[in-house]
Amino acid sequence: MIKLKAQDAGLSIAELTRRSVLLKPLPKRLSKITLATYRELVRIGSNINQLTRATNTAIKMGLRPPADPEQLEQLRNLLQQIGRELSQIETEITDDDDIESDGDSEDWE
Repeated sequence: MIKLKAQDAGLSIAELTRRSVLLKPLPKRLSKITLATYRELVRIGSNINQLTRATNTAIKMGLRPPADPEQLEQLRNLLQQIGRELSQIETEITDDDDIESDGDSEDWE
């Protein structure tokens, strides 16, 4: 049971034990939905960065850019805003909101 709780918290058994004995808080867990959303935002952001690089290179070479730089900037700002909003929402989410929860609602923090 201790091994599972350590894995669930993303800690080694030793670190989980240390934090428990010293009454230190465990790291907050993110819901699976939030983690998946963050991963997808990172992928999208990576694609936008690649497109921005290609656009900037084309402009420097005097070629027609593959994308509108203003639209790329708007997309970047939008992604940052979504990330901030997700961070704010995550603080309100509990493990009970996790749709893939195993039904164990024990709060071990």
